[in-house]
Amino acid sequence: MCVPLCQQKIAQNLSRRDFLKFGALAVAATAVASCTPAPTPTPVAAQKFSFSRILDLTHTTTPDFPTYSGEVQLEFETLVTLANDGYNMYKWLLVEHTGTHMDAPFHFSDQDPADRIPAENLIGPLAVVDIRQKAETNPDAELTLDDLKAWESKHGPIPDGGIVAMYSGWDAYASTPKFRNADNQGVMHFPGFHIEAIEFMLEERNVKGVFVDTLSLDYGPSMDFVVHYKWLPANRWGIECVANLGQLPSTGAIAVVGGPKIAGATGGPTRVFALL
Repeated sequence: MCVPLCQQKIAQNLSRRDFLKFGALAVAATAVASCTPAPTPTPVAAQKFSFSRILDLTHTTTPDFPTYSGEVQLEFETLVTLANDGYNMYKWLLVEHTGTHMDAPFHFSDQDPADRIPAENLIGPLAVVDIRQKAETNPDAELTLDDLKAWESKHGPIPDGGIVAMYSGWDAYASTPKFRNADNQGVMHFPGFHIEAIEFMLEERNVKGVFVDTLSLDYGPSMDFVVHYKWLPANRWGIECVANLGQLPSTGAIAVVGGPKIAGATGGPTRVFALL
């Protein structure tokens, strides 16, 4: 998700009065975040882990990959070609929040940009929370605290230093308009995290990051981005547009996030793997 493009889209679909109201909410949330000391994930001692399979959780990014704004966010300019110059090279025009990508803490706060996230915070045991059943009947479904409690009742507490993935099955729509699922007013409808689940992971568990298989950590109709404004200022990161979560067990995999290391980046296209 990209804030300037979000605001542009919202401005097109709301009255001036409503848009100003949203702007005030965003400013207020930013002010609160900047005044509140951000907890950081507690370091976890490395443990031995063996694996026999690597699963790629990354969509291939193309110029027509669906975006939060609905606009093209990736363009290529050919600089040289193998036929003419002996090698191939392109220049990219790329919005950071395109395809499978990271939301770094800096995206919605003054916390770490992508390049400053410690490497040890980009690897951890993966908890896959399956909300497909309610997402099939309600595109505005959210991963709630009850969903986390139900997961823990089956598998035990979310692993210390873990990464929590929302599996809604939405990645199946990534090449179709349903991935954005915008209505006649331009409001999108897809699943995301509920704020109570986010607060639980911050206050009661030691979670490093979260995955969603949709376009945003917040569910589609969100106008205040309350999840972004709670999670990212706590110096946590999120990965949006994750693929292939359905090929993973609920627990037992290790997630490896190859986040962008570009100075000051608010995020960027990211290669994500699960080790099994």
